[in-house]
This record gives sequence, structure tokens and C-alpha cells, in this order.
Amino acid sequence: MTKTLASATGIARLATGDADFDDRLDALLAWEGVSDAEIQGRVDEIIAEVKARGDAALVEYSNRFDRLSVASMAELTLGPARLEQAYRGLPAAQRDALAAAAERIRLYHARQKPESWHYTEADGTVLGQQVVPLDRAGIYVPGGKATYPSSVLMNAIPAHVAGVREIVMVVPMPDGVLNELVLAAAHLAGVDHVFTIGGAQAVAALAHGTETVPRVDKIVGPGNIYVATAKRAVFGRVGIDMIAGPSEILVVSDAGTPADWLAMDLFSQAEHDEDAQAILVSWDGAHLDAVEAAIERLLPTLEREAIVRESLAGRGALIHCHNRAEAVELINRIAPEHLELSVADPESWLSEVRHAGAIFMGRYTAEALGDYCAGPNHVLPTSGTARFSSPLGVYDFQKRSSIIHCSSRGASELGKIASVLARGESLTAHARSAEYRIKP
Repeated sequence: MTKTLASATGIARLATGDADFDDRLDALLAWEGVSDAEIQGRVDEIIAEVKARGDAALVEYSNRFDRLSVASMAELTLGPARLEQAYRGLPAAQRDALAAAAERIRLYHARQKPESWHYTEADGTVLGQQVVPLDRAGIYVPGGKATYPSSVLMNAIPAHVAGVREIVMVVPMPDGVLNELVLAAAHLAGVDHVFTIGGAQAVAALAHGTETVPRVDKIVGPGNIYVATAKRAVFGRVGIDMIAGPSEILVVSDAGTPADWLAMDLFSQAEHDEDAQAILVSWDGAHLDAVEAAIERLLPTLEREAIVRESLAGRGALIHCHNRAEAVELINRIAPEHLELSVADPESWLSEVRHAGAIFMGRYTAEALGDYCAGPNHVLPTSGTARFSSPLGVYDFQKRSSIIHCSSRGASELGKIASVLARGESLTAHARSAEYRIKP
């Protein structure tokens, strides 16, 4: 029988052997954050207004949605000096921690940077690939319920490493409150322009440009449902990183990790917002009972208890599987954003894990370390999209051009092949163009 917690936490208990397990798991995983027709209509209207009225629309929407009283974009624009001031003004411990995290993130991403390449065939034809950075990238940083200097580092540093010429950051300023850590992170990450605007209007400004906000080539960074909907709407005019859903974690435990550690690992994602997801899988029922008890005992100690409680009750689960093989099946079925392999020999699992945004290996590797300072990017595919998507990286801020430089002899030989194929497609101009290069 499927067990549901009798405690006030409300987190579900599922077992893979239950007749309704597949249906319950599918319902638990279901998420579509940008399908609301009413929100889509509002976003379309905002984008149209920003496109038509530029800065005036941005000022109007900022005053309305962020409860401001500004007269022009000049009051919503921050220069490099203000960013440096924020960094210099931080307490030493915060400044040092931010700088250490930034350096680790930079070192990791520097290893990702692809290089252009080419090779020469025997007849002298040169083929290759040229890698170049984007001209301008837009970074969206959330405001509101929480502020995320870590998101600034994770989005802007890879762009900087990639060689992007100009990095534009937008961050909402509800009630006129600015987070100094966010601004300091922008200074460290090499951001060129900061505009204190948010929501769909900020995405529209980055995509279309205004008198003040320059149009970018790609928009990256997480946001609320309006931001996600706007990113989807402008995709095609600009590139985007992904449509991000709520944060999620899947922990697989062999019962060797302390229950309190695992409970807090689950909380670390559940505290993001009420729609976040935290799931623990184990083949040890007594261990699941211990984690359940730890959840109930530790939950009242959290500052964000109400958010965590709602998240766990709505989308959390403790899943009892039969064995390791079933746990692997669940990993690849769920394709989690964050996967913690809290097991004795995590390396032996790697070859079997096909779908996960980031994999945290062993009992000591808390997902929270990856959020801030381990080095790999914390912008990860959510809602099962790890089946076909990857973490944000340097490669997201670069594009590739194919290089083809035919010698006379190479053009003649390739022309013979192209002629046959083009005529087979009834594209005779293609064929004749290639045939002009064929040597008699």
C-alpha cells in the first residue's frame, strides 16, 4: 500500500510496487509553466508596448509593477562606478566569498572554451569550423522573493569567458530596493550595463532594444512565469538559454548518509518557492522512515518554513524502490535538474545515468555547494528537459561557422558529386553552378 505522511509535512510516500505508482509519479512531475492563455495575452501586450514606445513603456511598467516613482530611464540605469562601489562596500567576508566563488566559476568555464579548427585534405581543400563569441548578451537576474548574486556570476562569467563584447544585465528593483551583493557580483563578472527593470518588459527591451537599452543577441537567466513566457515569445528574434521551470532535486541514498543531512538537502531546493520539487529515492524503507522523521523535526527550524512546507506537500516525495537498478530507472525517467548520488560508490553509477542536469557525487557533495562556488554552472535544465538539454556554459555564448575553402582540384571532384545529387533533386542551377568548376 502507498503510504502518505500523517505528519503535518504532507510529503508523499510512494513505492514502485504500488499499482498506481506510474500515475502518481507522472502527476507529481507534471509541470507546464508557460501555457496560461491569460498570462500569454498580458505578456504579448507588454512586449508590443515596449516595442512601440520604448523607454516610456519601461518607465510606466516599472512604476506600476515595482511600485516606483521614476520619471526616466536615467533613474533605472546603473554604471560601472556604482557596481564597483557596491563591491568595495561589502563586508570583507562577503566580498572575499563572492570573489572566491567568481574565480572558481571562471576557472571551470575557461576549460569549456572551444577553439576554431581546420584540416587540409590531400587535394588542398580546407575544411573547418570558426568559433566566435556573440556580440551582446542579456542577463536576467531575478528580484522579488529573493535576490541571487550567484545567478549573476553563473550567467555573466561564462559570457565573459566566451569573449562576448558587451554584457547587459537587467534586475528588477521592487519598492526601490537594490541588493548590493547582486551589484557587486555584476562588477566581478564583467557586466557592462545594468538596468533596474524586470518582468516581461525587461525581456522585451533586451529583445527589441529601446532608446536606452541595447538590443542583445541572446537572453539568459531565470525568472518568474512572466519572464519565462516572454522569453518563449521573443525566441527567434533573439536566442534564449531555456524555459526554466521550478528548481528540483532528486536524491538517491543507499541509507549510509545521515537522515538530517538528506532532509536539509531536500529543503535546500524546496525553499526556493512553493512549486519547487524535492524527491528522495531509496531501497531501504527504514532509512526513508528516518528521513521522514528528520523532515518533520527540522522543518519548524527553517526561516522559510511555510514555503518549504507547501513545496513538499505539493510536489515532494519519498520513493521506496526495490533496488539500485530501479533507482537508476527512476533517475533517467525523471531526468532531474540536480541529482545527488548519496551512495558509497557514486563513480560506478555514472555510466548508467543518462539524464541529469548536474550530478553531485557522494555523501559530502551537497547540491548547495554547486549553487554557489564549486565551479560548474547552476543554470540547469528543469522539468525533464535534461533528456535533451545541457547546463549553461561558454558554448551558449558562442556560435560556430563552417569553413569550406576548395582548391581547384577539390572543387572539380566535389562538383561531380554535387552535380549528380542536385540533378536528382531537380535543382539544375545548383548542378550547373557546381559543373562550372569541374575540370575537363
